[in-house]
Amino acid sequence: MSTEVDAVVVGSGPNGMAAAVTLARAGLSVEVFEAQPTIGGGARTLDLGLAPGITHDICSAVHPLAIASPFFVDFDLRARGMELTTPEISYAQPLDDKPAALAFHNLDETVDRLGEAGPEWRRFFAPLLERVDDAIWLSLGDKRSVPETLRDLPGIANVVKFGLRLLSQASPAWNIPLSHESSQALFTGVAAHAIGGLPAMGTAATATMLSTVAHAGGWPSPIGGSQAIIDHLVADLEAHGGTVRTNARVDHVSDMPAARAYLLDTSALNAAQIFSGLLPAQVDKSLRGFKHGNAAAKVDFVLNGPVPWSDPEVGRAGTIHVGGSRAQMAAAEAQVMNGRMPADPVCLVSDPTVFDKSREVGGLRPLWTYAHVPFDCPLDPTEYITRQIERFAPGFRDRIVAHNAIPASEMAGHNQNYIGGDIATGVVSFYRMMARPRLTWDSYSLGAPGAFLCSAATPPAPGVHGMNGWFAARRALKTRFGIDEAPSLAPGD
Repeated sequence: MSTEVDAVVVGSGPNGMAAAVTLARAGLSVEVFEAQPTIGGGARTLDLGLAPGITHDICSAVHPLAIASPFFVDFDLRARGMELTTPEISYAQPLDDKPAALAFHNLDETVDRLGEAGPEWRRFFAPLLERVDDAIWLSLGDKRSVPETLRDLPGIANVVKFGLRLLSQASPAWNIPLSHESSQALFTGVAAHAIGGLPAMGTAATATMLSTVAHAGGWPSPIGGSQAIIDHLVADLEAHGGTVRTNARVDHVSDMPAARAYLLDTSALNAAQIFSGLLPAQVDKSLRGFKHGNAAAKVDFVLNGPVPWSDPEVGRAGTIHVGGSRAQMAAAEAQVMNGRMPADPVCLVSDPTVFDKSREVGGLRPLWTYAHVPFDCPLDPTEYITRQIERFAPGFRDRIVAHNAIPASEMAGHNQNYIGGDIATGVVSFYRMMARPRLTWDSYSLGAPGAFLCSAATPPAPGVHGMNGWFAARRALKTRFGIDEAPSLAPGD
């Protein structure tokens, strides 16, 4: 059978586009299929019709790895003209009846503001900041090849430092190295990004890496919203001959043109369905049995002013983790894991106008929020999130002009990968970071000739970093096209 295109990519999220760009830059003809009417998957910015001119990031909003991941370091968004802004305070943790814990871009400032908790925060992170790339490569590698960090003695030493800190925060003794409420809560808020057990290896790994990045390059966001990242990827794809089709849902491989390689930026279940009847029985079973993680439920607000945080310093942060103390967040996440909706869920909040004044229109501004909830939870999260923010920002309700809520059970309506609100596209645990989505040496191969999975359901982990797509594309180049050397991603090449 003759092929109509060299490679087809299903899904236009960050990983799908990373895969498509890599393939196109290797000289292949590439076509991307996107089921939604808009491009971007987990990095879209849309006008939801809540207020004139107000746009919302409907999935991801703040991007710690948009300039730090190896894929984006090579792709170099800033050199392509994308404006990124990095708040002085990377993230904040409001606390009841006391000043908030603040993680500044600058470690020294963070230590000073933490007071008695400052020295232990410095002891934890200062050694990791000596070679930040080691932590990034260790966290964002394919979990199969030897990371660049292990190729010299200082790198090995830094990996040991990283590992010891990770282990300390994954054990019941996690309160020993971080013994003060403010430092405990500050770290745990980041750990909760993984929406899993606290303490645990998966959540501890997430927090250790992201917190290190926060004190190195900070947590940047694109001016205008997350869509800017995708727009630059699409522009590069098209410059190298690739195309993107929207409103092009793929339910089976027969819905796509003949190609030598198919790369799916989909959930493991969707991949099994698309290649139904064509995969080895054990692979099909493993993909369909890949366990979903806990969920997120989203609320996009329009406000008539900034959130009135009790501690005004919180309003300077790019990301706010709302959940109270370490013990309170761990209890809430435990309830979620047991399938119960906590009265006070862990919430993430970001006001993009704090670092991007262009997002405010006519005195109104968007507010991005989500709450951690049980998988496939049908409850409207609006009141839960509103109550949690009001807890630390009395008067918040009075600032709300409009809102749009998406329960976890409906999250797949705007992103097919987010089944039941599982925004990580599969449970995030230490084991499932290694065996993602199944236990095999080649995590990207689907076991059928030319079929690959390139989504967050593969290593290294979820997030807007493009690494999953980059690794899968490089595997496809080598095994299907005989191209051993990855193409340059640099602007102008």
